[in-house]
Amino acid sequence: MKWKIGNVEIDNQIALAPMAGVCDFSFRTIVKSMGCGLIETEMVSDKAIMYGNWKTKEMLYMTDYEHPISQQIVGSDLESLTFASKYIWENTNVDIIDINMGCPVTKVTNRSKAGCALMKDPDKVKSIVESIVDIVPIPVTVKIRSGWDKNTINAVKIAEIVEDAGASAITVHPRTKDQGYSGKADWSIIKEVKENVNIPVIGNGDIKSCFDAKRMLDETSCDAVMIGRASLGNPWLIRDCVNYIEDGTLPYEVTMEERMETLKKHIDMLIEVKGEEFAIPKMRTQAAYYVKKLPRTIELKQQIFKMNTKEDLFNLLDNYVKSMEKEQYK
Repeated sequence: MKWKIGNVEIDNQIALAPMAGVCDFSFRTIVKSMGCGLIETEMVSDKAIMYGNWKTKEMLYMTDYEHPISQQIVGSDLESLTFASKYIWENTNVDIIDINMGCPVTKVTNRSKAGCALMKDPDKVKSIVESIVDIVPIPVTVKIRSGWDKNTINAVKIAEIVEDAGASAITVHPRTKDQGYSGKADWSIIKEVKENVNIPVIGNGDIKSCFDAKRMLDETSCDAVMIGRASLGNPWLIRDCVNYIEDGTLPYEVTMEERMETLKKHIDMLIEVKGEEFAIPKMRTQAAYYVKKLPRTIELKQQIFKMNTKEDLFNLLDNYVKSMEKEQYK
């Protein structure tokens, strides 16, 4: 089902969550190839952009294939947030700017007073959203949590403020800052937000299967579902969710060969842009996620983290596949 954020048309109801250290262009490209409707980048710091940090600016790399794509920014200072938003709009081909008001990480909330800490200051939320909406001609969205802790659940109030300030959509992860990523996401908060605003609402939290995604849409009436950690090493979850929601197609098992082929493609893409010296260390964790569901991978995962070259890593993966095939035909 097609839907819109502002004037940006999105083909289906599945969105990729902005995972720090994960959502670079190579991961996003793999996810997009699985049919993801909306791609969101990992967050970038407003201050880092304002001060010209080259590593942060490199994180803004995106391709035409990824459209529609949303760039998330994090910060709490009005001047640097507006500067960063304008810079991103002027120097990338981004479709949407997303403001992070949901990150629970202590160094973000305590040191920078950003992320979920902003939910404790509704006036500041209003001024930030209004200022960014005024300075960029593309849709602005906000990602929030249910609140700071169980005694300050204010997602509905913040959502109403965000809408009044001109935001075009809101994403709700219904855990508190104190919960982090533990416990259970309270989807009833997503439903309550949806009932109180007129802009699109994206639900996020505890989506581990296509059945979870469909259930969230049915139970909360949200406009789309955002998938994060469950897609690590399993981009096929995106495909399964899109297909099941669109026409009821049930998921099917990913073969070992398909898993390895996709992992190698992922590695090659990152090497092509960033070089082998950067790509291989970064891809070790991703590779471990890709092989996680395969049999007898304890030793394989240990070996993956010792690899320093593409040749060695690919040989390791190929030898594992051969050993599994030999075992199959014993």
